[in-house]
This record gives sequence, structure tokens and C-alpha cells, in this order.
Amino acid sequence: MSAPQQSSGTSIQTPHAGTTRKGGGHYLARLSLLALGVVYGDIGTSPLYAMREAFHGQHGIPVTSGNVFGVLSLIFWSLILIVTVKYHVVIIRADNKGEGGVLALMALVNGSRVARGLSPRRIMIVLGIFGAALLYADGALTPAISVLSAVEGLEIAEPALQHWVLWITLVILVGLFMFQSRGTARVGAVFGPVMLVWFFVIAVLGLNSILRHPAVVGAVVPSHAIRFFAEDPSRGLIVLGAVFLAVTGGEALYADLGHFGHSAIQLAWFTIPLPALLLNYFGQGALLLTQPEAAANPFYLLAPAKALYALIPLATAATIIASQAIISGAFSLTRQAVQLGYIPRLQIEHTSSREIGQIYVPSVNWLLMLLTIALVLGFQTSSNLAGAYGVALSTLMALTTVMFYVMSRDRSLLCGEHLEAGARDPVEAHDGKDGSAQAAARRSRRRAPDPRSRNGRVHVRQL
Repeated sequence: MSAPQQSSGTSIQTPHAGTTRKGGGHYLARLSLLALGVVYGDIGTSPLYAMREAFHGQHGIPVTSGNVFGVLSLIFWSLILIVTVKYHVVIIRADNKGEGGVLALMALVNGSRVARGLSPRRIMIVLGIFGAALLYADGALTPAISVLSAVEGLEIAEPALQHWVLWITLVILVGLFMFQSRGTARVGAVFGPVMLVWFFVIAVLGLNSILRHPAVVGAVVPSHAIRFFAEDPSRGLIVLGAVFLAVTGGEALYADLGHFGHSAIQLAWFTIPLPALLLNYFGQGALLLTQPEAAANPFYLLAPAKALYALIPLATAATIIASQAIISGAFSLTRQAVQLGYIPRLQIEHTSSREIGQIYVPSVNWLLMLLTIALVLGFQTSSNLAGAYGVALSTLMALTTVMFYVMSRDRSLLCGEHLEAGARDPVEAHDGKDGSAQAAARRSRRRAPDPRSRNGRVHVRQL
């Protein structure tokens, strides 16, 4: 097995960003629509279960005005600080030759001087591999909990169909994994418009409920979240596990960076998913303030009874797309692991002539399918899966934060050295103050004119 390759820099511009610029605004908009279908399905379907897990089930809290405002405030600031600031503004720029994800970040960290000084020396490699394993676990957990939570809507529309939920879920999941060989572009072309409709529908449902109880908008004030924790810290920590389900998909969008580039991913997030998600969560909160009994399934109870039969198939399609985000991320992660020498060479199929990051890995696809089926058969319901899902994602996000801090620390040290050098010549700052003959020779070569040039300009013959 070959030695791991290390990145030489801390941040490398993605090649896809350049491709986007060449294609112009029309290509960027099209790529953003594809990203909507591949990247944002995971976080886009979190409203199906996030609020429900906070107020219903074994660890649900009472539906009171203070609790509803506190949970909504936590969800709002989690989406702003974790998903928007952390991932879409900061971490998304830490790409390794256009690729994102925990292994790309590990390669950047591994080349830093701070990481080389850690004891044990390979601690960042261990954390990176552990994070990659968690992302594969996420690749199996996300399809299971997402599709189950959507199909469980049949229990509300037609209770007699409850025993069919499990088998319908399995059929849908098998079809999803069989569709992966079509490639990211074709998958995104199908899923993108569906997710556009999904976000529009959940935004309208949420807005309609907010207009009936506009006071719920006051939950954006962070004092509600602070008061919620101050009143009962142990209760706050328990509910925080449910709130964390609202930010699932952050790691998936970072892992899918190589498929679309940061420009398309950022454009899609700020224009469609973020506003739609906030409207729907606040709409569910407004519903709970007026109908506390709706805590059993606040998402589906937002819709009129007659609209359930149309909403359930749409939600099911959206959860299928939610699975796509992490599956594509697992493909990218596998290619990076092969390139770094951490796993043997596998068959990797390139599915696009324009985007090098759009790939399909058959062995990983079928392995994830088997794991997902096993999880569905083992846990039976989405509520049973929520705990394992939250633990895997929270641990992975924590590892990403640690590795990004190490990489950023190295970059800040480099900036400090350049500032300390002051007005010294750049070559002298690089060579130090040793005054050695080698340093003098390098400075001489740097300042000497090129003998092939005329008037200081090098002329290159065009062949």
C-alpha cells in the first residue's frame, strides 16, 4: 500500500469553480439546480422528524409556549451558525484539489506543521479515518431514517396500511441504489426539479401556519434558547439531540463539493433551502402553539387532510433524494481513500465529461444498500433510528471541527511569520537570517536578469 499523499497547501481553489465561471451564469444556475437535487435532499427532509422527536416519543418534552419558542430558537441558530456559517462560508473553502469531505480535510491537515508536531504523530490520520467510517455509517443511516419517516405518513392518512410501511420502504431503497449507475448529473437532473417543488411546498405550508400565529417569529431572538437551557440544563441537553437532527446534511454537502463546486452549492443554499426550511420549522412551531396534540407528527398535520395523499408521495420522493446526498458523498470519499492509499483500488466509473468529481463506485453502492436494508429491518421505525443517526453525525461534525482548527492554526502561524518579516525582502524572509552562501546564491539568481530576455521580458516562441 502506497504512502499517503499530502496536500501542499491549506486551501486550493476547486477546478469546478473555474468551470462554472467559463460556463457563465446560465451554467451556474443549472449546476445549482443539480446541487439542489443531490446535495440538499438530506437537510431538506429534516422537518419530517426533527420537531417530532423534540416533543413526541420517549424523550419528548411538554408542548408549552416556552418550550416551543426555545426549541425553535435552537433550530434557527443551529441552521445559521452550523450549516450556514460553519459549512457554507468557512469549511467549504477548505478543499483539496477540488474535493471536500473528511479525508480531503485530513490530507490538508497532514501537511501542516502543527499536525506534524502532534503526539502521537499520526493522530490526525486516525481521526480522519474514523471520520470516514462515520460518513459511511451516515450513508446507510440517512436512507433508512429518511425514507421510513416519509412512508410512515401512511399511518396518518390510512392507519390500515401501517403493516405495509416497512415493505414499501425496502422496495423504494432498492430502487434508489439501482438508479445510482446513471450518474450524478442524470440523477440530479431528475431530482433537482423534484426538490424545487418540495422546498416550495414546505415553505407554503409553513408560511400559511405562521400567518395564523405570527408571534412565533419572535423565536429568532436567542434569549429564548438561553432561557430554555437555563431553566433545566439536563432537559436542554436531551432536546439538543433532537434539534441536531435539523442540521443533518452539513457533512454531506462538504463531501459532495467535488461534484459541483462551492459556488453552485452556496448559491443553491442561500436562495432556496435555507428560507424554505426556516418557514417550515416556524410553521410547525405555530401549529404546536395552537394544537399541542399535533406533536405526534407536526409536519404532516400542517397540511390539510385532503392534501395528505399528494404530500406523502412528494415527501417520499424527497427522502429518496435525501439519501442521494450522502451516497454521492460516499463515492467521493472512496475515491479519495484510494488516492491516499488507505483502501485497495476499486472500480470507479466517471459519469460526466465535464465535472471530474461526478463518479460512481459499484462496490460501495451495493454495500451501502445491504447495510441500509439491515438497518430498516433491525430498527423498524424512524424514531428508533434517530438516536444512532444523531450520534454518528454529531461525532463526525466534531471531528471535522477539530481537523479544520488544526489546519487554520497552521495557516495563522504562517501569516504571523510573514507579518513578522515586515519590510524584509520576500526571498530574505524565506531564507531567514542565516546569511549562508546558499541563501546569497538564491537571492542572486532571483535578482539576476534572464539571459534569454530582452529588456527584462522573457520571450517564448509559440510552437
